[in-house]
Amino acid sequence: MASPLEPHHPPAFFASGPSPFAKLIIFAAFSIAIMAVDARMEYLSQIRAAYIAFIRPLQAIASAPSMLYQNIADQLVTRENLMREVDLLRQEALRDSMKLQRYQSLEIENVHLRQLLSAAQTGTLSSKLAEIVDMGRDPFVHKVTVNLGSVHQIVPGQAVIDDKGVVGQVTNVYASSSEITLITDKSLSIPIQIERNGLRAVAFGHGRDYTLDLPYLPSNVDILKGDVLITSGIDGIYPEGLVVAKITSITQQHDSPFARIVALPVAGVMNHKQVLLLNIPQVVEMDTKINHEIAKINTDARQHKSEKSAQQKLEKSAINNEAIVSGMHDHAKTAKATTKVVAKPANVSQPQANQRATHAPR
Repeated sequence: MASPLEPHHPPAFFASGPSPFAKLIIFAAFSIAIMAVDARMEYLSQIRAAYIAFIRPLQAIASAPSMLYQNIADQLVTRENLMREVDLLRQEALRDSMKLQRYQSLEIENVHLRQLLSAAQTGTLSSKLAEIVDMGRDPFVHKVTVNLGSVHQIVPGQAVIDDKGVVGQVTNVYASSSEITLITDKSLSIPIQIERNGLRAVAFGHGRDYTLDLPYLPSNVDILKGDVLITSGIDGIYPEGLVVAKITSITQQHDSPFARIVALPVAGVMNHKQVLLLNIPQVVEMDTKINHEIAKINTDARQHKSEKSAQQKLEKSAINNEAIVSGMHDHAKTAKATTKVVAKPANVSQPQANQRATHAPR
């Protein structure tokens, strides 16, 4: 006989159901289907953007303790550190002032040469200052998030720089934030040229570490350790002449005709806090060129139309003159014929005249 203190178990009438393995297969297939649809048709982009906008306050709340600690640490900096930093900044200011004077003289000389060669002067690039608010946790994905988005007129493709060189490129834009892919990411490439000899190439992010690779260059290429890489400007995104990286190693591979060339970015890819987002100048330049070409075409069309109208008027006037001359010739022929008919009775012989006078009535 069962004791009244033993736990009572209900009969297992409804104990049937899918096994844990079957549930795993079902949810895995559902997840793969959603990822495939999102990758091909981008149906979930708006949902993702809304989700990012929703979790943005949570990110701010989560990062509030670290920001508070950073602010407190900044306030507790000793006077000696501040004086040392002031001295370093003064030295850097003096060096930068000397460089600026040299750059100003070179700029004046460049403007003079451009005027002599009748070359177009390049305009000043406009930019926006942004602050990095988040960095990725994946060591193989080099991306950061800044606090400027579509409401600040940020568009995908804008180049990102700091005070030393190129940092990366804007790849995704949301309402109040943007995602920047660093030049060291394996999915990003940048056209460059060697500052020493002008050799052009394409640099790719290494991905695993914060370096750049210059692949598919022959072993006898004219590149030396310490060469500076700058942007070539041929892609229409990065302005020409921005510092990108510096060559750190060149390895000759015996089993390959290509050399392995590694460069280290000059910009503070991992230790910067503020960056500049450059506007894309080609859009404005292209609009200006298109408007100039349209105006030129309209002017040529109006000139051709006026010339055609004048030619038509001349042809019509010539036709009218020919008609008038032809009419005058016909009129002259008619008048000549009439004159002959009228003058013919005057040539009647004298007997005929006497006969007419005899038969005339009295």
